[in-house]
Amino acid sequence: MNVKTPSRLEKVLAAGHLAVTSECGPPRGSDPQVIEEKANLIKDYVDAVNITDNQTSVTRMCSLAACIRLKQMGLDPVLQMVTRDRNRIALQSDILGAASFDIHNILCLSGDHQSFGDNPQGQNVHDIDSMQLIQTVRRMRDEGKFLGGDDIKRPPQMFVGAAANPFADPFEIRVPRLAKKVKAGAEFIQTQCIYNIDKFEEWMKGVRDRGLHEKVYILAGMTPMKSVGMAKYMKNRVPGMDVPDEIIKRLSGVPKDKQADEGIQICIEHIQRLKEVEGVAGFHIMAIEWEQKVPEIVKGAGLYPRPDVA
Repeated sequence: MNVKTPSRLEKVLAAGHLAVTSECGPPRGSDPQVIEEKANLIKDYVDAVNITDNQTSVTRMCSLAACIRLKQMGLDPVLQMVTRDRNRIALQSDILGAASFDIHNILCLSGDHQSFGDNPQGQNVHDIDSMQLIQTVRRMRDEGKFLGGDDIKRPPQMFVGAAANPFADPFEIRVPRLAKKVKAGAEFIQTQCIYNIDKFEEWMKGVRDRGLHEKVYILAGMTPMKSVGMAKYMKNRVPGMDVPDEIIKRLSGVPKDKQADEGIQICIEHIQRLKEVEGVAGFHIMAIEWEQKVPEIVKGAGLYPRPDVA
């Protein structure tokens, strides 16, 4: 019998606490100290830490190796895994590799198109898509079977996550797409960065109307703005991002050297508002290359100290 070992993240969510996750981007080199320094900035303020998988299709230290570093530091890592770069053999192999280090969280993603990155001539793999990757991890865990049908000795014990973007077009398929991921076996969701709170609340209403909030833990994605320039870039240049004009106006209304502080304050206010939304089970704070601000956000939003669920 395959007895599941829950991760810290799963324990926090199952106990009914608002979870807090964050993320670290691995370095463009082999120095492990980069990951360790980032992790030390946030470790006491979050329940789990995502390690991105060659984000924006730029070559970096692999997510699995960086997750092992976090595990050795006593943290609860979330292995991000994209289907862009590996076929089903390699994906299953890496899942087993993570399981051998008792890494118990995985986030299943498609991955950004390679044309965005430093190797635009690279080939997409997408042997299976993110939905099928969710199903694969659940089969390996729950049935103890490889996709080829053979038994797994010591199956992986993964808490299975997926991403959701409430703001991509067309809006009307956003909730049905979430429902497909839940049906495929996703147990927690981390959303795209949220700036349009009204639209996110509308999406959450659709989630509740279908009862999905009772089937999956939804962590609202939060990225603090560093400047009005960042806000304009996110609004105009990043696909699937919805940045209301009032945020740009608010950031424009303070001196340049105060815009980062204002961005932090906006992030804290958004978390405090979303804490009251039924179905929001926690927050995924993506302070991109700004990890030192995570403690300020977590404390400011009333999410510190983190619960003891040992």
